[in-house]
Amino acid sequence: MLDGRDIGTVICPNADVKIYVTATPEVRARRRAAEYNAQGRAIGEAEVLADIFNRDKRDQNRAIAPLKQAQDAHLLDTTHLDIDAAIRAAIDIVEASRAGRGRG
Repeated sequence: MLDGRDIGTVICPNADVKIYVTATPEVRARRRAAEYNAQGRAIGEAEVLADIFNRDKRDQNRAIAPLKQAQDAHLLDTTHLDIDAAIRAAIDIVEASRAGRGRG
């Protein structure tokens, strides 16, 4: 398994299963700020949110390998999922994809 902003479109375009994981910028900022705070880094959600908006805009508009969902990727919105539910949802996508290929 690999993750990154261009894995499904550039690095592994022929992967058997692609999952485009997302969440709202606000939830992503809350999660990242909590990670920073757990590491002892006092960075607020507002600062992280501004960084997320800037990074997303920059990555979506770059000339080479822009951030976008691969056409054949499964969308996994984790906005309302905790880590365990998100992992379970990803596993379910992979298992369903494998089962579907096995019926050929």
